[in-house]
Amino acid sequence: MDSLDALFSLRGHRGLVTGASSGLGVECAHALAIGGADVALVARRADRIEKLAAELKKKYGVHTYATACDVTDDAAIDRALASIRAELGEIDILVNNAGISPTGPAEKFPRKDWDATIATNLTAPMVLSQKVAARLIELGRPGRIINITSVLAAHGSAVYRLSSYTATKGALANLTRQLAIEWARYGILVNAIAPGWIPTEATAGGIAKPKWRERMETFTPMARLGKPEEIRGAVIFLAAPAASYVTGSTIAVDGGYQAW
Repeated sequence: MDSLDALFSLRGHRGLVTGASSGLGVECAHALAIGGADVALVARRADRIEKLAAELKKKYGVHTYATACDVTDDAAIDRALASIRAELGEIDILVNNAGISPTGPAEKFPRKDWDATIATNLTAPMVLSQKVAARLIELGRPGRIINITSVLAAHGSAVYRLSSYTATKGALANLTRQLAIEWARYGILVNAIAPGWIPTEATAGGIAKPKWRERMETFTPMARLGKPEEIRGAVIFLAAPAASYVTGSTIAVDGGYQAW
Protein backbone atom coordinates (compact mmCIF):
# COMPACT_ATOMS: atom_id res chain seq x y z
CA MET A 1 0.00 0.00 0.00
CA ASP A 2 2.37 2.65 -1.26
CA SER A 3 0.00 5.07 -2.92
CA LEU A 4 -3.18 6.93 -2.07
CA ASP A 5 -5.01 4.92 -4.70
CA ALA A 6 -3.81 1.61 -3.28
CA LEU A 7 -4.97 2.65 0.18
CA PHE A 8 -8.40 4.04 -0.61
CA SER A 9 -9.60 2.98 -4.06
CA LEU A 10 -12.85 1.01 -4.14
CA ARG A 11 -12.76 0.35 -7.87
CA GLY A 12 -13.84 -3.17 -8.75
CA HIS A 13 -16.09 -3.42 -5.71
CA ARG A 14 -19.86 -3.29 -5.43
CA GLY A 15 -21.55 -1.69 -2.45
CA LEU A 16 -25.10 -1.78 -1.13
CA VAL A 17 -26.51 1.03 1.01
CA THR A 18 -29.82 0.60 2.79
CA GLY A 19 -31.98 3.56 3.74
CA ALA A 20 -30.42 5.44 0.84
CA SER A 21 -33.36 7.73 0.13
CA SER A 22 -32.31 10.48 2.55
CA GLY A 23 -29.94 11.64 5.26
CA LEU A 24 -26.76 9.75 6.02
CA GLY A 25 -27.71 6.99 3.59
CA VAL A 26 -27.26 9.44 0.74
CA GLU A 27 -23.84 10.41 2.12
CA CYS A 28 -22.78 6.76 2.46
CA ALA A 29 -23.72 6.19 -1.17
CA HIS A 30 -21.70 9.22 -2.25
CA ALA A 31 -18.72 7.93 -0.26
CA LEU A 32 -18.69 4.55 -1.99
CA ALA A 33 -19.08 6.17 -5.41
CA ILE A 34 -16.29 8.67 -4.70
CA GLY A 35 -14.06 5.68 -3.96
CA GLY A 36 -14.98 4.18 -7.33
CA ALA A 37 -17.30 1.38 -6.23
CA ASP A 38 -20.45 0.52 -8.13
CA VAL A 39 -23.38 1.26 -5.86
CA ALA A 40 -26.76 -0.36 -5.23
CA LEU A 41 -29.35 1.68 -3.38
CA VAL A 42 -32.22 0.28 -1.33
CA ALA A 43 -35.09 2.15 0.35
CA ARG A 44 -38.86 2.22 0.29
CA ARG A 45 -39.07 5.50 -1.65
CA ALA A 46 -38.20 4.37 -5.16
CA ASP A 47 -38.34 7.82 -6.76
CA ARG A 48 -35.66 9.16 -4.43
CA ILE A 49 -33.16 6.34 -4.84
CA GLU A 50 -33.65 6.32 -8.61
CA LYS A 51 -32.81 10.03 -8.67
CA LEU A 52 -29.75 9.45 -6.48
CA ALA A 53 -28.59 6.55 -8.64
CA ALA A 54 -28.69 8.79 -11.71
CA GLU A 55 -26.81 11.52 -9.86
CA LEU A 56 -24.03 9.18 -8.70
CA LYS A 57 -23.63 7.68 -12.15
CA LYS A 58 -23.34 11.09 -13.79
CA LYS A 59 -21.07 12.64 -11.17
CA TYR A 60 -18.66 9.78 -10.51
CA GLY A 61 -18.96 7.55 -13.57
CA VAL A 62 -19.80 4.42 -11.59
CA HIS A 63 -22.49 1.85 -12.26
CA THR A 64 -25.53 2.25 -10.06
CA TYR A 65 -28.78 0.45 -9.43
CA ALA A 66 -31.79 1.35 -7.31
CA THR A 67 -34.50 -0.99 -6.13
CA ALA A 68 -37.35 -0.33 -3.71
CA CYS A 69 -37.29 -2.63 -0.71
CA ASP A 70 -38.72 -2.85 2.78
CA VAL A 71 -35.77 -4.16 4.78
CA THR A 72 -38.09 -5.65 7.40
CA ASP A 73 -39.43 -8.09 4.78
CA ASP A 74 -37.09 -11.06 4.28
CA ALA A 75 -38.65 -12.02 0.96
CA ALA A 76 -38.25 -8.46 -0.30
CA ILE A 77 -34.58 -8.53 0.73
CA ASP A 78 -34.08 -11.75 -1.25
CA ARG A 79 -35.67 -10.21 -4.33
CA ALA A 80 -33.60 -7.05 -3.99
CA LEU A 81 -30.32 -8.94 -3.59
CA ALA A 82 -31.11 -11.13 -6.60
CA SER A 83 -31.87 -8.13 -8.79
CA ILE A 84 -28.74 -6.29 -7.59
CA ARG A 85 -26.60 -9.34 -8.31
CA ALA A 86 -28.04 -9.58 -11.80
CA GLU A 87 -27.45 -5.89 -12.48
CA LEU A 88 -24.12 -5.17 -10.79
CA GLY A 89 -22.61 -8.46 -9.66
CA GLU A 90 -21.83 -9.73 -6.18
CA ILE A 91 -22.07 -7.26 -3.31
CA ASP A 92 -18.89 -7.16 -1.22
CA ILE A 93 -19.54 -3.93 0.73
CA LEU A 94 -22.73 -3.65 2.77
CA VAL A 95 -23.71 -0.47 4.60
CA ASN A 96 -26.57 -1.09 7.02
CA ASN A 97 -27.91 2.42 7.38
CA ALA A 98 -31.72 2.08 7.35
CA GLY A 99 -33.22 3.04 10.67
CA ILE A 100 -36.13 4.67 12.46
CA SER A 101 -36.29 6.62 15.72
CA PRO A 102 -39.80 6.95 17.13
CA THR A 103 -39.98 9.08 20.26
CA GLY A 104 -42.12 8.96 23.36
CA PRO A 105 -41.95 8.47 27.12
CA ALA A 106 -40.75 4.98 28.00
CA GLU A 107 -43.66 4.31 30.36
CA LYS A 108 -46.13 4.89 27.54
CA PHE A 109 -44.11 3.74 24.56
CA PRO A 110 -46.36 1.72 22.17
CA ARG A 111 -45.46 -1.92 21.60
CA LYS A 112 -45.97 -1.50 17.86
CA ASP A 113 -43.33 1.24 17.74
CA TRP A 114 -40.95 -0.87 19.80
CA ASP A 115 -41.40 -3.86 17.48
CA ALA A 116 -40.98 -1.69 14.37
CA THR A 117 -37.73 -0.24 15.71
CA ILE A 118 -36.33 -3.68 16.53
CA ALA A 119 -37.29 -4.94 13.07
CA THR A 120 -35.73 -2.02 11.21
CA ASN A 121 -32.70 -1.11 13.31
CA LEU A 122 -31.54 -4.53 14.48
CA THR A 123 -33.19 -7.48 12.74
CA ALA A 124 -32.80 -6.04 9.24
CA PRO A 125 -29.03 -5.45 9.59
CA MET A 126 -28.64 -8.99 10.91
CA VAL A 127 -30.63 -10.53 8.06
CA LEU A 128 -28.85 -8.49 5.40
CA SER A 129 -25.45 -9.24 6.92
CA GLN A 130 -26.26 -12.95 7.06
CA LYS A 131 -27.32 -13.08 3.45
CA VAL A 132 -24.38 -11.08 2.11
CA ALA A 133 -21.83 -12.88 4.29
CA ALA A 134 -23.18 -16.35 3.47
CA ARG A 135 -22.80 -15.61 -0.22
CA LEU A 136 -19.25 -14.31 0.20
CA ILE A 137 -18.28 -17.32 2.32
CA GLU A 138 -19.73 -19.65 -0.33
CA LEU A 139 -17.68 -17.91 -3.03
CA GLY A 140 -14.56 -17.68 -0.88
CA ARG A 141 -14.43 -13.89 -1.18
CA PRO A 142 -13.63 -11.22 1.41
CA GLY A 143 -15.99 -8.36 2.15
CA ARG A 144 -16.85 -5.42 4.35
CA ILE A 145 -19.92 -4.72 6.46
CA ILE A 146 -20.44 -1.26 7.94
CA ASN A 147 -23.22 -0.73 10.47
CA ILE A 148 -24.42 2.80 11.15
CA THR A 149 -25.01 2.98 14.90
CA SER A 150 -25.04 6.21 16.93
CA VAL A 151 -23.38 7.95 19.83
CA LEU A 152 -26.54 6.87 21.62
CA ALA A 153 -25.41 3.26 21.29
CA ALA A 154 -23.24 3.91 24.33
CA HIS A 155 -25.17 6.70 26.06
CA GLY A 156 -28.75 7.50 26.92
CA SER A 157 -30.30 10.52 25.24
CA ALA A 158 -30.55 13.72 27.24
CA VAL A 159 -32.48 15.39 24.42
CA TYR A 160 -35.07 12.97 23.03
CA ARG A 161 -37.04 10.13 24.64
CA LEU A 162 -35.65 7.30 22.55
CA SER A 163 -35.95 4.05 24.47
CA SER A 164 -36.35 1.82 21.40
CA TYR A 165 -33.72 3.65 19.35
CA THR A 166 -31.03 3.60 22.02
CA ALA A 167 -31.76 -0.06 22.78
CA THR A 168 -31.41 -1.11 19.15
CA LYS A 169 -28.31 0.97 18.46
CA GLY A 170 -26.61 -0.45 21.54
CA ALA A 171 -27.49 -3.95 20.39
CA LEU A 172 -26.27 -3.23 16.86
CA ALA A 173 -22.93 -2.06 18.24
CA ASN A 174 -22.49 -5.35 20.08
CA LEU A 175 -23.73 -7.34 17.08
CA THR A 176 -21.00 -5.61 15.09
CA ARG A 177 -18.39 -6.99 17.47
CA GLN A 178 -19.83 -10.50 17.46
CA LEU A 179 -20.08 -10.75 13.68
CA ALA A 180 -16.54 -9.41 13.39
CA ILE A 181 -15.29 -12.23 15.61
CA GLU A 182 -17.19 -14.94 13.76
CA TRP A 183 -16.42 -13.81 10.22
CA ALA A 184 -12.83 -12.57 10.54
CA ARG A 185 -11.48 -15.93 9.41
CA TYR A 186 -13.36 -15.51 6.12
CA GLY A 187 -11.91 -12.06 5.46
CA ILE A 188 -15.25 -10.38 6.11
CA LEU A 189 -14.55 -7.32 8.23
CA VAL A 190 -17.43 -5.88 10.27
CA ASN A 191 -17.23 -2.39 11.73
CA ALA A 192 -19.53 0.45 12.74
CA ILE A 193 -19.76 4.20 12.46
CA ALA A 194 -21.35 6.12 15.32
CA PRO A 195 -22.53 9.53 14.13
CA GLY A 196 -23.16 12.32 16.62
CA TRP A 197 -25.66 15.15 16.30
CA ILE A 198 -25.91 15.67 12.55
CA PRO A 199 -28.88 17.44 10.94
CA THR A 200 -30.78 15.25 8.49
CA GLU A 201 -34.33 15.10 7.23
CA ALA A 202 -35.20 12.80 10.13
CA THR A 203 -33.70 15.04 12.83
CA ALA A 204 -34.41 18.50 11.42
CA GLY A 205 -37.54 19.08 13.50
CA GLY A 206 -35.85 18.57 16.83
CA ILE A 207 -32.63 20.32 15.93
CA ALA A 208 -34.64 23.37 14.83
CA LYS A 209 -35.71 23.89 18.45
CA PRO A 210 -33.19 26.35 19.97
CA LYS A 211 -33.06 24.77 23.44
CA TRP A 212 -32.37 21.30 22.04
CA ARG A 213 -29.79 22.51 19.55
CA GLU A 214 -28.05 24.44 22.31
CA ARG A 215 -27.87 21.30 24.44
CA MET A 216 -26.41 19.29 21.55
CA GLU A 217 -23.77 21.90 20.84
CA THR A 218 -22.95 22.47 24.52
CA PHE A 219 -22.12 18.81 25.07
CA THR A 220 -20.14 18.47 21.84
CA PRO A 221 -16.50 19.52 22.42
CA MET A 222 -16.29 21.04 18.92
CA ALA A 223 -19.33 23.13 19.90
CA ARG A 224 -21.20 22.59 16.65
CA LEU A 225 -23.40 20.09 14.90
CA GLY A 226 -21.91 17.81 12.31
CA LYS A 227 -22.40 18.11 8.58
CA PRO A 228 -23.92 15.10 6.81
CA GLU A 229 -20.99 14.87 4.39
CA GLU A 230 -18.56 14.53 7.29
CA ILE A 231 -19.44 10.84 7.52
CA ARG A 232 -18.01 10.13 4.07
CA GLY A 233 -14.39 9.75 5.11
CA ALA A 234 -15.18 7.08 7.70
CA VAL A 235 -17.21 5.09 5.17
CA ILE A 236 -14.43 5.18 2.59
CA PHE A 237 -11.81 4.18 5.16
CA LEU A 238 -13.73 1.18 6.49
CA ALA A 239 -14.58 -0.02 2.99
CA ALA A 240 -11.06 0.48 1.61
CA PRO A 241 -7.82 -1.55 1.67
CA ALA A 242 -6.49 0.92 4.26
CA ALA A 243 -8.72 -0.76 6.87
CA SER A 244 -7.52 -4.30 6.11
CA TYR A 245 -6.61 -4.93 9.78
CA VAL A 246 -9.64 -3.23 11.31
CA THR A 247 -12.63 -5.25 12.44
CA GLY A 248 -15.03 -5.14 15.37
CA SER A 249 -14.39 -1.42 15.78
CA THR A 250 -16.59 1.65 15.92
CA ILE A 251 -15.50 4.99 14.51
CA ALA A 252 -17.21 7.92 16.20
CA VAL A 253 -17.99 10.86 13.91
CA ASP A 254 -19.31 13.06 16.67
CA GLY A 255 -17.19 16.16 17.22
CA GLY A 256 -15.85 14.60 20.41
CA TYR A 257 -19.25 13.95 21.99
CA GLN A 258 -18.16 10.60 23.45
CA ALA A 259 -14.81 11.89 24.66
CA TRP A 260 -16.11 13.57 27.83
